[in-house]
Amino acid sequence: MTSFSDTLKSATWSDHQSAEDESYLKELMGGRLTEPEYGEMVAQHYFAYVALDRAARALESHPVAGRFVFPELYREDALQRDLRTIFGAGWRERVGPSKATRTLVARIEQVADWPGGYIAHHYTRYMGDLSGGQFIRMELQKIYGYAKGGGVDFYVFDEVGSLPRFKNEYRARLDALELDDRERQRIIREVRLAYQLNTEVLAELLHVVRAAA
Repeated sequence: MTSFSDTLKSATWSDHQSAEDESYLKELMGGRLTEPEYGEMVAQHYFAYVALDRAARALESHPVAGRFVFPELYREDALQRDLRTIFGAGWRERVGPSKATRTLVARIEQVADWPGGYIAHHYTRYMGDLSGGQFIRMELQKIYGYAKGGGVDFYVFDEVGSLPRFKNEYRARLDALELDDRERQRIIREVRLAYQLNTEVLAELLHVVRAAA
């Protein structure tokens, strides 16, 4: 029988690819965006992860969702360092959630009391950060000259230890979930929605960048 982690990856791969192919990321990885334009993505990450990690803290003692609460992954402090590096000490007055980000945050908050919903959004974001996000970090360090201590700290997971080992453990926890087919399909649909909402955040960022050009 195919494991749930493999089923989940296979069923949502096209959505994952659509998110990675979003033109904003192509512009960013091509070195064609200014530092403040990169900072706009960091800002949107900040608001999304504050919501996601708030949900995690509320679910720490939950018998199911609590298995997917990892304080070593919390991103708020790292994102604050990055925003301070990019925009300076007054970064809080400089940034705000976009319409697409507000929609994403609202969905995270809406499904936070459903373990499968929390897991879906946690999986979508963090497994990507621990995988392709590491390539993004290396490219951004080359493009903007960042060193550890601000700028790309969002992508640094020193407290996790071995990333491959952590990801294997994460998949094992997914596979250990006691789910009927209906709940499996419901989680898969939520992961696909999560990818869509995150892709819309990037699409809106590209619109803003092009409008300002």
